[in-house]
Amino acid sequence: MYKRFQYNILSQRMSEQRRFIQVIMGPRQVGKSTLMKQVVSSQDIPYLFYTADAIPASGFAWISNCWDAARVKIKVEKLPQLILIIDEIQKISGWSEIVKKEWDSDTFNDIPLKVFLLGSSRVMLDKGLADSLQGRYERIVLSHWSFAEMRDAFGFSLEEFVYFGAYPGAAALVQDRDRWQNYISGSIVDATINKDILVNENIGKPALLRQTFELSSAYSGQELALNKMMGQMNDAGNTTTIAGYLNLLSQAGLVAGLNKYAKDLARRKNSVPKHQVFNNALMTLYLDKSLEECLSDRKLWGRLYESAVGAHIMSYAYAGDYKVYYWRVGTGCEVDYVLEKKGKLVAVEVKSNEDKWNKGLSEFKNLFHPKLCLVIGDGGMRAEEFLSINPSELF
Repeated sequence: MYKRFQYNILSQRMSEQRRFIQVIMGPRQVGKSTLMKQVVSSQDIPYLFYTADAIPASGFAWISNCWDAARVKIKVEKLPQLILIIDEIQKISGWSEIVKKEWDSDTFNDIPLKVFLLGSSRVMLDKGLADSLQGRYERIVLSHWSFAEMRDAFGFSLEEFVYFGAYPGAAALVQDRDRWQNYISGSIVDATINKDILVNENIGKPALLRQTFELSSAYSGQELALNKMMGQMNDAGNTTTIAGYLNLLSQAGLVAGLNKYAKDLARRKNSVPKHQVFNNALMTLYLDKSLEECLSDRKLWGRLYESAVGAHIMSYAYAGDYKVYYWRVGTGCEVDYVLEKKGKLVAVEVKSNEDKWNKGLSEFKNLFHPKLCLVIGDGGMRAEEFLSINPSELF
């Protein structure tokens, strides 16, 4: 079975002395549970695995019950150490306070219990970690899979990666597009919206939230003003509501509205958003064309190609601690993606045709003096290479 590079990180931390809670976070269906199973199976350390997926949000006592079961096992079996794994921990209301209490109790009483927490809701995890667990945890972030990982694990070609995206669980279904669509729609979109957003947020118009996601995904890689989005929706809403929903969808790792890069923060916030999925499967999910039909449509394939590059950039943004924007001045003077980290800029332009000269990159370089200007595709870095690296390495 294919092992992601985080396998070695987890293996090392699992074999270390008990120091910190290990928090493994990432979007749904990127292999968090599978990775944990691979690691614990390779270790000669007993473990207990629990998931909060079906536990009520008010069931905070459930966490203590899991902890007590682990302590009893250590005592009865006289174990020198035990690993406790709790999946989807963020679903339990007040989880961080309970974890803090139990962890501190074990620390005081010298109980050799190593704790690994898994979660798919980045916002809920971050809030709990910041509120209660400062100084007690280390974080391991799993991104969506890169092209190199999908190629090595499942034999994906670049065209398949651009079209089908990077969900490992869907890789075996690409020969049957209906099954593939059902998996992406049910296991990714529905699960994230229904279990990670609607459960944890007060959403007044769930149908509008869903329409916001579908429309934003369909326009991935393109600019679309919020008032124009309203005109294409059936449910009544306003731009403030749509902007709020788009922010929630971004926090959930589905789709984001990128601001236009500017030195003035107000101009960034008031710009027309460029929509961008975190995984290209979320864009092609709503296409009524096959891979072969998309390849024959040069304009459409160019959009998919650019979106795949943007999705790769977005997927690593959180773990890489960089922000993503776009830039445009007038007509034909643009930069597809602008990455910003600690005052440093990287400008990325995607080329899927024979046009190798870009006016936008030259203008952006003169105005903002980025650390790097990079062309992806014809006349620059090969897409296969860029889609295999961590973009944070560009800084």
